[in-house]
Amino acid sequence: MGRSYRTIAFYPERCNGCNECMEACARVKSGNGDPSHSRIGIEKDAEGSSYGLALCRQCGEPRCVMACPAAALIKDDDSGVVQLDDAKCVNCQLCTLACPYAGITYKAQTDKVIKCDLCAGDPECVKVCKPGALEFKRAADIYNAWGEAEDLFVPGLSACLGCNSELIMRHTLRKIGPNTVLATPPGCIPGVGVVGVNGLTGVKVPSIIPLLTNTAAMLAGAKRYYSRIGRDVTMLALAGDGGAADVGFQSLSGAAERGEQMIFICVDNEGYMNTGVQRSSTTPYGAWTSTTPVGKELRGKSRDAKPLPLIMVMHNCEYVATAAMAFMEDYYAKLDKAIEASKRGMAFLHIFSPCPTGWRFSPSQLLEVTRKAVETNMVPLWEYEREVGRIRFTMPIEEPLPVKEYLKLIGKYSHLDEGQVQYLQRMTEERIEFLKRFTAD
Repeated sequence: MGRSYRTIAFYPERCNGCNECMEACARVKSGNGDPSHSRIGIEKDAEGSSYGLALCRQCGEPRCVMACPAAALIKDDDSGVVQLDDAKCVNCQLCTLACPYAGITYKAQTDKVIKCDLCAGDPECVKVCKPGALEFKRAADIYNAWGEAEDLFVPGLSACLGCNSELIMRHTLRKIGPNTVLATPPGCIPGVGVVGVNGLTGVKVPSIIPLLTNTAAMLAGAKRYYSRIGRDVTMLALAGDGGAADVGFQSLSGAAERGEQMIFICVDNEGYMNTGVQRSSTTPYGAWTSTTPVGKELRGKSRDAKPLPLIMVMHNCEYVATAAMAFMEDYYAKLDKAIEASKRGMAFLHIFSPCPTGWRFSPSQLLEVTRKAVETNMVPLWEYEREVGRIRFTMPIEEPLPVKEYLKLIGKYSHLDEGQVQYLQRMTEERIEFLKRFTAD
């Protein structure tokens, strides 16, 4: 397995063009604050409406390294940094032509080629960026820590292109491990992951496909059997919103009230995607589905989504949390707490899971849609620990983007009028204020 490395991420919507990052880079690398000596460049785009980034991306297969005839550039396997040896550089500038990101440049003032070296793992530009437009992403640590663990789903699952559920399945089982019994009620997850193809199962742990109505009850029974024979086995449910918030809610509620020891994960794609994109109780207001059509009379779903995570908090679960796969560090930290909580009672995780097929957006936009949901507070990320007794925001958004920045990415909202958009904005703000009432000591 190869290694993954930390990188500098750029969020253009947060950038205000202050140039403090460039000045800080110049001070550290050249001894003065002249932005012309900076190894990071921030420029307005051609339309002048947003900012772009010119920076070495420390590519996995760097074109600059391949183009360098003097072997002055080399990819360091330990740090991931593309290192430049000034003593070998002949200033041919072929590297500057090869780089697609304008990340390596020639400075006439010093007659040298310069590039970012990540400041030995502590980038100065990131530290001075007040709007948070630059982040030194550490998600690679998860890959390096868990990449060697066995993937408990086989290669070649039959999921749709860009399926978020496949990310959830693979990451969750890799983290929880093979000492697990998995239950997946009817829906996308058993269809694309557990059943498999060519007569073979897709998952490498014991698995159950219960009815939509009894997932939690079956896991509770299995847990009691294993406890009777003296085995400590983790019970895990991966259920869609139909198998959790709707048809399966009765058994889920009962298991939570009894304090059954399990991890119950609701993979919320906001509808019955596997059977034709019908609405569920977690489908948001205004969304198009095949059973909430758009026409002269009806403009998508007319009701708000059921707040299932809060309902589970009121069941006194040992642990309740929301998560989104664009924020993997957050999800892995919550899995750790869920595993421990499941030894005492129920741990419930509610994962926001956009569906490119059913929601009408390009699979290439999956993570962008997920990020925007969190950055607009449409999907706040929080956790509740029974021992603590209050909700804690794990990724508080102090200056959320307008909700329309999320809605415009998704086809199922393309029909919304201004009044509906404003309603969703108002409901989002009210929901955050409501959650804040549960955060006080």
